[in-house]
Amino acid sequence: MAAIKEKIILGLDPGTVVMGYAVIQALGADLKVLQYGVIHLNKYDDHYLRLKKIFERVESIITEYSPDEVALEAPFYGQNVQAMLKLGRAQGVAMMAALSKQIPITEYAPKKVKQAVTGNGNAAKEQVAAMLMKQFKLTELPEFLDATDALAVAICHYYHSKNATGTGGTKKSWKSFVVENPNRVK
Repeated sequence: MAAIKEKIILGLDPGTVVMGYAVIQALGADLKVLQYGVIHLNKYDDHYLRLKKIFERVESIITEYSPDEVALEAPFYGQNVQAMLKLGRAQGVAMMAALSKQIPITEYAPKKVKQAVTGNGNAAKEQVAAMLMKQFKLTELPEFLDATDALAVAICHYYHSKNATGTGGTKKSWKSFVVENPNRVK
């Protein structure tokens, strides 16, 4: 019987004022929250300094927990173009921190994250937080729901990577699918 492989997943909810992060450990079907919280950026007036702090803090989380994979919530498309540009930069800087350590990254749309955790892609942040509090027996609701949003991103990634192979393994590439299933591809 093969040993169950541990997987550490870092979930990120990018933001330029408050950025959520969560680190989970998956050991087979057992999930454990190792750490979750927020990075406060509102004390920095300069947007570029905020980006630097995002990089440094994400890099330090990566150094501390050595995640196998990073999952990010993709930006929500709003009407404020300037806010979207700043959010995209924050996401890009967080991605670069992971890429600099050769850690694979996956993005998930906000609706997909909510669907994975609550079964409802239109669930409110409070519903997502309540579901995670119950699932992990967390006793205190965080002040900023960005922390539970990041936890939801990590959980979404766990569910999707588990379902990709049906064994809890990592996703297979299209190339490996074609090689293993030549009769199913035309």
